Order: sequence, then structure tokens, then C-alpha cells
Amino acid sequence: MISGGGAHWERGPSSVRADAFSGLDGLGVVHAFALRQPLLDVATEREEAMRRLVPAHTTLREELGLGERRFCTAEQVHGAGLAVVDSASPSAQAGVDGLLTLDPRVCLGIYTADCCAVFLVDPVRRAVGLLHSGAKGTRLGITRLAIEEMVSGFGSKAGDLVAVLSPCIRPPFYEVDFATEIRRQCEQAGVGSVFDAGVCTGGDLGKYYSYRVEQGKTGRMLALLALR
Repeated sequence: MISGGGAHWERGPSSVRADAFSGLDGLGVVHAFALRQPLLDVATEREEAMRRLVPAHTTLREELGLGERRFCTAEQVHGAGLAVVDSASPSAQAGVDGLLTLDPRVCLGIYTADCCAVFLVDPVRRAVGLLHSGAKGTRLGITRLAIEEMVSGFGSKAGDLVAVLSPCIRPPFYEVDFATEIRRQCEQAGVGSVFDAGVCTGGDLGKYYSYRVEQGKTGRMLALLALR
């Protein structure tokens, strides 16, 4: 099932500016998508912009009850590499763009600024995945590979999976509609439910950071996903 226009993100339960997706309610997960933080100057190089965002992103995790969990992030090299992580894994996973876990002691994190954060939830097997999928990673099939890994490694059934696409850049602000390809990969893999609101980051700089529109000097949204 592909859901489009009726799928939308709403203000999440935190003092930090972040949205949550109602389609993941009742699936046994905690999640959020941190937005542009008002009054925070991030018109600088990536490392400094990320440093300035740390307090807000840390507060968000704490207010969601995730502050004590192992916070695992991916290096995000615009590839299709995946890492299966648990509470003993290094917090920073080198060379990968996707994170998968069965461990409820872990919080997954992916940063985006036009690329798509793909949330994968198996409420039956109690497994989750969080992917960074831009034009290149999508072309390399990271979503398809992650679904295959959840099936083969976790024992998930594709039909039990729920996939949610975060806001990401789309035409006319970007020449490639990679969100359409992400949805196609989910459909071809037999994913039971796929939600995409069709929201473009490039078209709303009041709410989102956009690497393309802001010519690289901007902040990052943060996608968070953990088992409840």
C-alpha cells in the first residue's frame, strides 16, 4: 500500500522543533524528525553547523526518553552500506548509510539536509532500520538492500514492514525525483505499507534545511528511531 497526500508529519511531543509521523503510532517505536531550529545560525561549514545543533538534538533525545540509550549514527558516505548495531556497538558507524537493530537499548540517528531518511519498522519481529538515501544511495538500492537484510538477518517478512519517507528535496528544486525510486524499491520488495507525504525540503526553508538551496552552508535535520 502506498499512501501519499493523506500522509503527513505533525508536531512531535518535545520542546525542540520536531515532527512525528502518525502512521508509526501503535507500532512499538519512538521516533522524531528534528526540523530547522529557529534563531540558530547555521550558515556555516558542516562541522560547525552540526556542533551548534548538538544541544537541541540532545534535548530532543532526552525528552523522548532516549537519552540513556546507545545513540548510533552513520558516517553517511552516499553509498549503500548497512550496519547492524546493538548497545555494544560504536556510536559512530563508519562507511555506512543505513543502520538496523533488534536492540531496544539503541537509538538510531540519521542526519539529512535534502536527502531522505527512510524509516523501516517491523512491528511483528520488533526490528527497525533507518537509512540515509539521496540520489546516489537510492540509485545503489540502499532501501532494497536494507529490506533484504531485515528479511534474511532478522527473520522479518516484507509484508509486515512499514516504510516511511521523511521530507526530502524533489523537483523542481532538484533534477532527480529519488523519492519515487525509494517507493518503487519498497513496492518491489513487497513492503506492506509505504507512506510518503511528498514534502519537499527545498520549498520550505522556514521549516527545513536544504543543502541545495542554501548552497551547502546550512544545518541538518535529525531522524531518530528506536524500539519502545
